[in-house]
Amino acid sequence: MVPADQGGGVMRADLLAESIPGLDEALAAVDAFDRVLVTGLLRPQPAQTAGLAELAQAVAGSPLAARTAEAAEKAAAGAAGEDHFIALAAARTALLGSVHDALAARIDEATGRSRAEETVPPTDGEHGANLLAAARSWLSDLARSGWQGIDHEIVSGAAQVVSAMLPDPALRRPAALLDGFAAELAASCPGATLEHIPERRWADLWSRAMLLTLPGAADAPATGTATGRLLPLGVDLQEHPTAAQAQVHAVFEPADGTAPRLVCAGVAVPKPDTVVGAGVWQLLRPHLSLLEAAGEGLSMEITDMPVTTEGDLIWSDEHARPGEPADAFATARVALPTATDAVTAPLDRHPVRIAVPVFLEGYTARKDDGTLTFTVAGHPLAVDTDRIPAAGPLTPEAVAASGACIGLLRWDAGSFNVQPLAVETTVRKKSVAVHAGGWAGGTTDKAGAKAEKAATDATSVLRERAGRLLRK
Repeated sequence: MVPADQGGGVMRADLLAESIPGLDEALAAVDAFDRVLVTGLLRPQPAQTAGLAELAQAVAGSPLAARTAEAAEKAAAGAAGEDHFIALAAARTALLGSVHDALAARIDEATGRSRAEETVPPTDGEHGANLLAAARSWLSDLARSGWQGIDHEIVSGAAQVVSAMLPDPALRRPAALLDGFAAELAASCPGATLEHIPERRWADLWSRAMLLTLPGAADAPATGTATGRLLPLGVDLQEHPTAAQAQVHAVFEPADGTAPRLVCAGVAVPKPDTVVGAGVWQLLRPHLSLLEAAGEGLSMEITDMPVTTEGDLIWSDEHARPGEPADAFATARVALPTATDAVTAPLDRHPVRIAVPVFLEGYTARKDDGTLTFTVAGHPLAVDTDRIPAAGPLTPEAVAASGACIGLLRWDAGSFNVQPLAVETTVRKKSVAVHAGGWAGGTTDKAGAKAEKAATDATSVLRERAGRLLRK
């Protein structure tokens, strides 16, 4: 954060290095259950019985205790039904939720910021009950077969359910998850030949999908409206060979004078694998004008913009217009320390979802064995340079030479790290700001401009071919 003599609060980096009581035990119980799903629950072995018992023991003091204990007993006997699998998925999700909450509380303590109050959205109950029950049946079959037992026959059981769910907007969220999960499993069949099984990932997808089949769990989040000034902090760009996603993290200053809060706005698009580098902005830019504002260092004035209770802006250009210039580092120094962090929805409480905007300065940087580390107030903080996108001017070298950094605080592999979104560094004896999303609004950089032109050519060819196919 900002040094106290500049009007801000000091980042308690020492707190980020301290262990959190109970965290390792919770994760160990999750890992024990994840190993149970590897071989499946059709014919449980003693090792699986022990894993189920460890999960049940971990939630013994919670409201889930009785149901989880019963589910573990039935599963160990090879007699688990859908209700029992739901209870096991809920217990696993609750444990990871507790880890998330403990980490979030530690971050709040380290940054000195407060968090918004939680609200419970209403549910519509039984919409699509038959399709959701069919999805649960398929997920139960997966749990019985285990990841080593999957084959194309088992995995293809999701196809008909997904096809029926996708046309319904209210069921699209679980449908998309099931579709992607089934596609990943299909690409790994047969499971018996796999050399490496992503135990945590597949168990995450399985348990989340199982809970999203419960009535009301997949309902759209509650929304309100936001009117005021939006001050971008940085852009988090994530790419895949066939898709890209950008999230703009910002401080929102309400027009009514209430406390500023952290929000974000995102867009995801499919992309051809021929579009690389800065060319990806061409696909994203038309769907989110905020990207251009962030790239050009402008604020945005928003009026009655829909926003969820979790701080996600449901972006519509009808509710936004460009505002005055707004330097991201000025925002980080002045507005960020007083902003309220967004609340996290119950099913989204998972350590991997932690991405909290922070501002660091006065650190020293060192690189050992290819790993960059900031020393903040005498305490090391790892820097995740692998997340720096190629579609921007920010580089690991610029981060290593920086004196101030806007980033996202994350938690991975047992420790906190920071993902740089922008840095202040010295170039030819002048202090300059370099942003990961610096090319979001366009660029005059030679390499970036070349990638943009290549993307234009590639998308033009694809549109022309698509048009030809439609005419036929």
